[in-house]
Amino acid sequence: MNSKPAMFDELDRKIITALMANARTSFAEIGTAIGLSATAVKRRVDRLRETGVITGFTATVKPTALGWRTEAYVEVYCEGAAPPRRLAEVVRNHPEITAAMTVTGGADALLHVRATDVDHFEEVLERIRTEPFIRKTISYMVLSHLLPEAPEAGATHAAPQDAVDASNLR
Repeated sequence: MNSKPAMFDELDRKIITALMANARTSFAEIGTAIGLSATAVKRRVDRLRETGVITGFTATVKPTALGWRTEAYVEVYCEGAAPPRRLAEVVRNHPEITAAMTVTGGADALLHVRATDVDHFEEVLERIRTEPFIRKTISYMVLSHLLPEAPEAGATHAAPQDAVDASNLR
């Protein structure tokens, strides 16, 4: 068996581009567009999955359809040097945090938060701030998406049912 990684060529790039635009595109459709058979496209997709280039397939959903009506980005400033591993543990405890990353600049981390409404967002923010190593946060509410077709404009999971139920009581 050859341990050398498979080549990533222009056809692979075209296949990935097609799948990123619409993960439900058939291998036959992709093959027609790039000049390969459906079988050849499938073999390449299988190889790209096996080598970890393609990590999965998802659906992009309108966030409001899932109960997420409020969205914000939160800069997190830590006391001292909080290790990324510790930050990762914290953000995993909040289903409202849809993305989190360490960043350069003044902040230590940037969080993408979705909530059912402003009250729910405030509650999430207060939970985040209870962590002893978090010194301060700065929030930026999203008003509109300038690139509505971008994956960041969609949602990857539904709002927790109790949060949706609570927002209906207001």
